[in-house]
Amino acid sequence: MSQFISPKKIYHGEGSLAKLEIIIKEVKARKVFLLTDPMLKDLGVINPVLEQLEMQDVTVDINTHVVPEPPLSAGNEVVEAVRKSKPDLVIGVGGGSALDLAKAAAVLAENEGSVEDYLNLSGSKQTTNKGLPKVLIPTTSGTGAEVTDIAVFSLDDTKDVITHENLLADYAIVDPVLTYTLPPKVTAASGIDALTHAVEAYTSIHATPLTDSLALDAIQRIVKNVRTAVWNGQDKHAREQMSLGSLIAGLSFYNAGVAGVHGLAYPLGGLFKIPHGESNALLLPYVYDYIWPSCLDKMVKIAEMMGLPTEGKSARQISIDVVISLQDLVRDVGLPLKLSAYPIEEKDIERLAQNGVKQKRLLDRSPRPLNIDSIREIYTNAYNGVLTSV
Repeated sequence: MSQFISPKKIYHGEGSLAKLEIIIKEVKARKVFLLTDPMLKDLGVINPVLEQLEMQDVTVDINTHVVPEPPLSAGNEVVEAVRKSKPDLVIGVGGGSALDLAKAAAVLAENEGSVEDYLNLSGSKQTTNKGLPKVLIPTTSGTGAEVTDIAVFSLDDTKDVITHENLLADYAIVDPVLTYTLPPKVTAASGIDALTHAVEAYTSIHATPLTDSLALDAIQRIVKNVRTAVWNGQDKHAREQMSLGSLIAGLSFYNAGVAGVHGLAYPLGGLFKIPHGESNALLLPYVYDYIWPSCLDKMVKIAEMMGLPTEGKSARQISIDVVISLQDLVRDVGLPLKLSAYPIEEKDIERLAQNGVKQKRLLDRSPRPLNIDSIREIYTNAYNGVLTSV
């Protein structure tokens, strides 16, 4: 038996932002708390959202206290801001950090305590009230945060999450128009992040036929379009396909779960503040360089979705081809291939490994078990840029 969970309503496609009119009426909102990245406000990216809200004659509190890889202090600040605002509806607009903060704040504003009380690894509370209605509107094609119930927070040396179905959006609006102005590096990092979601969901031990079909679709869309979206951002078809691919990947990984890549990426963000998408992109080929023997059949299907030749080749060789192609893709979109490209020293590997092994919620979904020795090996290979299967 399996289950599949998603937001109550998902709107996707160019012009889907207009559906805010329906949502405002359904919720009967008279006051909206809008959380967004300060740069998105300054650049006018959120103007189409504000125009929709103005047409509905609602009061809007705009909050721009969003920072990348948000720490607990940022989460608590936004929670208190929502409590003070007393809105009827919370809208998050932006990348993963903005969306995570919005859904956490919408829920915790109507529950007791602070963000740290609800953390997965160290918290002691569970949300009892569903919280305020929320709309999540991504401006990147990558995080899938609009369709998950996970909010990620940076700690001193790693990351932790709040995860509960109450955090799931009531409405998700995925309008590719909001991604048209994304710069190449953000497009690349978010795009490979989405690909990582799809690949990890497909090989997760909790995968189902439904999540598999979504993951394979997402892999094919993303691999076909991410290079164009990065280097020719005005290509509307590529942008739309990346937007849809990210959404589909999000639905897949929310239900099947991600595993080793994300688990080992968390310490990179916590210790060295490497952006989440870049962390995933860098680690993706090295993690699969280690785990491919445990999921040979699925590696073959991934190869087919990536457009790689498979005829006359063994499953082993096809799997290695996938690993190489994943690294080629990261290179092609201009992202770093080695940990040593960042301010990380070889002596930091042990600390990374000790933090990475604590991410059991994620590591337990890996088709090949990951212990401290294998994690240390993966980080070492990633530091040196070595694929051992090749």
